[in-house]
Amino acid sequence: MAKPRVSLTALTMAALMLASCGGGGGSTAGSGPVTVTPTPSPTPTPTASCGLSAQQAFAKSVIDEWYLFPNDVATNVNPASYSTVQDYIDALVAPARAQSKDRYFTYVTSIAEEEAYYSSGSSAGFGVRLTYDPSTQRVIIAEAYEGAPALAAGIDRGTQILAIGTSAANLRSVADIVASEGTAGITNALGPSDPGVTRLLRISDAGGTRDVSVTKADYNIDPVSDRYGAKVITEGGQSYGYINLRTFISSADDQLKDAFLNFHNQGITNVVVDLRYNGGGLVATAELFGDLLGRNRAASDVFSRTSFRASKSANDKTHNFTPTAQSIAPTRIAFIGTGSTASASELVINGMLPWLGTNMTLVGSNTYGKPVGQIALDKSECDERMRVIAFSTGNASGPSDYFTGLAPKIANSCAAADDLDYPLGDVREASVRAAIDFLSGQSCTARIASASAGIAARSFAAAPAAPEMLMPADPRAAQRELPGLF
Repeated sequence: MAKPRVSLTALTMAALMLASCGGGGGSTAGSGPVTVTPTPSPTPTPTASCGLSAQQAFAKSVIDEWYLFPNDVATNVNPASYSTVQDYIDALVAPARAQSKDRYFTYVTSIAEEEAYYSSGSSAGFGVRLTYDPSTQRVIIAEAYEGAPALAAGIDRGTQILAIGTSAANLRSVADIVASEGTAGITNALGPSDPGVTRLLRISDAGGTRDVSVTKADYNIDPVSDRYGAKVITEGGQSYGYINLRTFISSADDQLKDAFLNFHNQGITNVVVDLRYNGGGLVATAELFGDLLGRNRAASDVFSRTSFRASKSANDKTHNFTPTAQSIAPTRIAFIGTGSTASASELVINGMLPWLGTNMTLVGSNTYGKPVGQIALDKSECDERMRVIAFSTGNASGPSDYFTGLAPKIANSCAAADDLDYPLGDVREASVRAAIDFLSGQSCTARIASASAGIAARSFAAAPAAPEMLMPADPRAAQRELPGLF
């Protein structure tokens, strides 16, 4: 059996469970291998069989050995009562889930599909992130990826999908689809994420309303967009770095280094880090991100901690800042986040908090809340990867407990909308505007609402209602890390 490999995963939450709805109808997420590689004990050992009972036994043995919350695993769960491996896993971890410790973070997935995504961002589909606004019943594009079919067809951020069909004869309005099938009907109408699947979309944007035929295809997701992913914004005689990381995959590493080298060469010390749609991914890439923000940190300064259950504490790890030639010494950082900001994204924000204090802020809305991560154990003969919550994360101040999001930890947070009327990275976009204002020394009076009972409610204001990311019932690896991806 392959060694388990540790990673933080993407987790996105939507109030109506539209985002990351997999495994039993709750939020799920996946992530790829990283640098921490705990050595497995002799069990579990996969059998040659790929039958349901063998897969259930494998899942149970992984949970018994590695699960971070061993006292929160259900006992006397009869595997014969469940028709799928995932349903059985959900029953085993139900006590932890009831305490919001494991919000569908433990699951089975495909080895081949996951590794293709984490190495190069490989995916298939239209190449867009879809949001749904229940108040207006509108489906709006949050982001479109370069090299993918939708953008090539003129569909970009802010485009509204009015109707979906396979031909002009069977176009159905989004309102009619939702009325008869709920939001699941939208994902069903868009069809499977397979190359060659074609849909006719009636869209509306600044150019008017028109029908566009789009065929799904294979493409690689660029972690840092060539259009707006990394730039220097000059305003009022000051220069600010802007970096938008879509996902923590290995192909992001060199792009991050290039972006920060440009910041370093231009003397940038005030930075906007836009993680608003980033559900997480590789811990190794998150650690690199910290290093790129740590030129002024000593070798003894802690960026992040990884802690396993007591029986696996030999695998615990501390990552100290390790600056590179591209690193900068930030004076102020404004992180942009939403409920889609999770896991490895939260690790980066949390890792910088002890070192910057009030010189950093969270702009937008509260993050998802996932201070735990998974390891992967493979039943390779079945193309089956078991992702199990096995470790917690922390920062220089110690263990972290932000299961309700990071907003309660950041006293000077700033509520702002995710303004789909403007491109990402545009200073007119509400969250970018608020971030630049913070970096320039202006104060923010509207704090992000949080679940913290210890802070007076009047100190906070909820960000304007944001559309929710759509998610298919059975998300692929890329869709787990990039909520709303189609």
